[in-house]
Amino acid sequence: MYRYDAIDKQLVNERVAQFRDQTQRYLAGEIPDEEFKALRLRNGLYIQRFAPMLRVAIPYGLLSADQLRRLGHIARTYDKGYGHFSTRQNIQYNWPKLEEVPDILAELAEVEMHAIQTSGNCIRNITADHLAGVARDELVDPRPYCELTRQWSTFHPEFNWLPRKFKIAFSSSTTDRAATQVHDIGVHIKRNEAGELGYAIFVGGGLGRMPMIGHCIRDFLPEADLFSYLEAILRVYNRLGRRDNIHRARIKVLVKSTGPEAFRDMVEAEWRQLDHAQYRLQPEDIARMQAYFAPPAYSADAASEDFQRKQDEDSAFAAFVKRNVHAHRQDGYKVVFVSLKAKGIAPGDCTADQMDVVADLAERYSFGELRTTHDQNLVLPDVAEKDVYAVWQTLAGHGLATPNIGLVTDMITCPGLDFCSLANAGSIGVSNEIFDRFESLDYLYDVGPIKIKMSGCMNGCGHHSVGHIGVLGVDKKGEEWYQITLGGSSENDATLGDRTGPSVGRENVAEAVETIIRTYLEVREGEDEVFLDCYRRVGMAPFKAALYPDKSKAEAA
Repeated sequence: MYRYDAIDKQLVNERVAQFRDQTQRYLAGEIPDEEFKALRLRNGLYIQRFAPMLRVAIPYGLLSADQLRRLGHIARTYDKGYGHFSTRQNIQYNWPKLEEVPDILAELAEVEMHAIQTSGNCIRNITADHLAGVARDELVDPRPYCELTRQWSTFHPEFNWLPRKFKIAFSSSTTDRAATQVHDIGVHIKRNEAGELGYAIFVGGGLGRMPMIGHCIRDFLPEADLFSYLEAILRVYNRLGRRDNIHRARIKVLVKSTGPEAFRDMVEAEWRQLDHAQYRLQPEDIARMQAYFAPPAYSADAASEDFQRKQDEDSAFAAFVKRNVHAHRQDGYKVVFVSLKAKGIAPGDCTADQMDVVADLAERYSFGELRTTHDQNLVLPDVAEKDVYAVWQTLAGHGLATPNIGLVTDMITCPGLDFCSLANAGSIGVSNEIFDRFESLDYLYDVGPIKIKMSGCMNGCGHHSVGHIGVLGVDKKGEEWYQITLGGSSENDATLGDRTGPSVGRENVAEAVETIIRTYLEVREGEDEVFLDCYRRVGMAPFKAALYPDKSKAEAA
């Protein structure tokens, strides 16, 4: 993984010192609230319903064992003993004391971490496929390009005060696991017909109150021209993006208002006038960064003749392998998913003790590295097949081995009313009720892969708009109600979900989800037809009839 150089260390340490001084002056009454708001947001600090919330950057989802241990230490020392892994591969602390935040940032700096640009109107944390470097369907490892982009974007003077927040994601696999088409910029690394490496560039995606799917404005951009083209996109947005209306300030609104073709023409015109020489990625720059992400020293005897036998003998282990263990590009190795979706736990939450356990496993069995995912789980990317059973035993002993990756109970949810000052409705309690209805593994496996995504408000932090089943909390005269959508996806075939009809009350959400899934089981064509394919074949009608039987009867009459 990338290691900080002298410039990185100086930048981060200076920022810690600056924010410590700013916080002390604010607490002394020398800086008014509105001025301090801008300062704290640039350091990842929000004010939530009950306490500050600190968001820590995990660039492209990559962590070392030492970094995860430090995150656990911070949770234990400065918070309530846990952290929350978010859909942007970051971690959030919900209960820090304002006066101690500079101490937290200093602790992060010691392990090459920070909270810079995790909030505010700037270029946010760069994200990527959580299987980068180990996926069998990968063209090249996208992480070197992510790190180069992180360095280009951090403290970029021209884009320090954008009209709104700005998010960039990279993918280099045949399966888009980075949700690139719902980002402000999505970068797909590819080869052209001549075999040259480059990028397809998507612009104008985003979720929230105006969800949109991004548009491809460049089918192939040469590898060396990444920064100049990103610069051109951001210049057009910085110049033309709205600053008079926070809800219409994202680049997706600009792309929609101008039209994708006109926006592309403006970007191309801006790009042509840049001095490309000063932006161009040189082969030695790319090679230098790729060296940081070279594959580890894989063992030739990582495979195990006992791997299948242990599954045959232990049904619990077999269930774990079926759902939480994935193929690796290196023979003899497996990718092991650590589920943060156990019964009764808020999705994405991880205790300090659990962080220590996963850090120890990463150090012992995965070359000292792990990943965070967009689905609020963790990944041990390089586990020898012969060690998977031992890893599972340890995870199972600490509530981290729920065999549900990709299934109904592997839900994405935002914190909702439990923490967020913007939320209209709760999310965590509803997710627990859904979990209770689908706790049976046999039932889960019969249902198959379904992505349920839930948000407590229109800001869409739970990605409800692109859930196979999306759940959005709304406020109706002080009561919690929920709108349900079907058929969304954030992968290659990115689509926004369709609304089923009227919202349902808080007490009926879990029943509504069960009704949807029961209907799917009735209308699917065989056990191999997954929910999304089934919905696209049959449409909304059978689901709406099942959800609103009285209305359907009235219309029939």
